[in-house]
Amino acid sequence: MRTCESGPVRLATYNVNSIRSRIGRVEALVERHGIDVLALQETKARDDQWPLMGLQAMGYEVATYGFNQWNGVAIASRVGLADVRLGFEGMPQWGEPLADEARALAVTCGGVQVWSLYVPNGRALGDPHLDYKLDWLAHLRTAAQGWLDRDPRAQIALTGDWNIAPLDEDVFDISRFATSTHVSPPERAAFQAIVESGYVDVVRPHAPGPGVFTYWDYYRQRFERNRGMRIDFVLGSPAFADRVTGAFIDTEERAGKGASDHAPVIVELS
Repeated sequence: MRTCESGPVRLATYNVNSIRSRIGRVEALVERHGIDVLALQETKARDDQWPLMGLQAMGYEVATYGFNQWNGVAIASRVGLADVRLGFEGMPQWGEPLADEARALAVTCGGVQVWSLYVPNGRALGDPHLDYKLDWLAHLRTAAQGWLDRDPRAQIALTGDWNIAPLDEDVFDISRFATSTHVSPPERAAFQAIVESGYVDVVRPHAPGPGVFTYWDYYRQRFERNRGMRIDFVLGSPAFADRVTGAFIDTEERAGKGASDHAPVIVELS
């Protein structure tokens, strides 16, 4: 096992769509690719329901954040795990009455501040959940810019399911999304604002489109027909981006029985 001081060499993000249903796939994934730090989203489990024993036996420490069968984020690391943060400064709440949702978790792994983010879906144009999504992203942008303002040399990775396709090539047919969330101008502007605050999409240069996706609905053989969306990203601070030597999407993990509807995104670091 690498030490905390050595830092991560492979970092991945994966919307697992229920950790209790797919813990075996997660354990196989980290072993197959030699993952040092894995950020998970949509774990759909309370902290006390997490199947931890297998990952712990493999040398991983795991931080979890979940309340119920919805949402949920986690980070597993074999290069140290410290400074656990549940949510970011000013993170909006949702519901009636308003309450926190388990959508953002950060830990420090070998000198890298890793965030697992599960951005709200937005549901539909005009839905209050879309307003919540945009407010959530605005506060994330403010917080993320503040981290860089305080330390421009900080290694920060904003990883996760962003529920936004920032470019037309990030969906299989943009004409099919004219009245949909994920591609609306306000959502794309919110994503771009985070990029402009100092963060880099470190995966796209190594996995350019079109036709490169991270999510395929279960409906009507969308995966087999490659009718997907690219909505899972790793945005890195300049110091983190400078360490990136490669990146890829493990589309094979989306294949087969019992797969999540997302594929893992893996980043290689010097």
